[in-house]
Amino acid sequence: MTDDHAEKVAQGASKIDFSMMEDAVGYRLRRAQLAVFQHFNESFSAKGLRPTDFAVLLLLTRNQGAKQSEVAEALGIQRANFVAIVDGLENKGFVVRRKSEVDRRVQALHITDAGLAYLDELMPIWREHEERLLAQLGGEQVRDQLIGLLKRLYD
Repeated sequence: MTDDHAEKVAQGASKIDFSMMEDAVGYRLRRAQLAVFQHFNESFSAKGLRPTDFAVLLLLTRNQGAKQSEVAEALGIQRANFVAIVDGLENKGFVVRRKSEVDRRVQALHITDAGLAYLDELMPIWREHEERLLAQLGGEQVRDQLIGLLKRLYD
């Protein structure tokens, strides 16, 4: 279901006047996020994977041994919530925590061989998801423009 279609259904069903929010950036960002995450969840539901779990595994492929707090911050997740995410990935055997060699008080995260194998299974699904979004946007140039605009909001 596209974002516009979902909005039309919501408008038709509830008769709510959205005209004041037509040009509201925050509203449009939230609607877009919901649509993207809905498709992501549908694509990955058979794998029992949440977007955050996927993001952690993906980050760890290029950042082995990163501090748990660094990964949480990079993903914009509160540390308390991130602990539960890592616990779940660790329980599945996809991630291990190790004491940092530099500071024994710090937990370093490492993706396991099982985590890498799992990620290999997921990558074709993710690529298909990204290709669908790219098609909806109208190509790479539009995607790159959108990413540039979004970065302005948080960088």
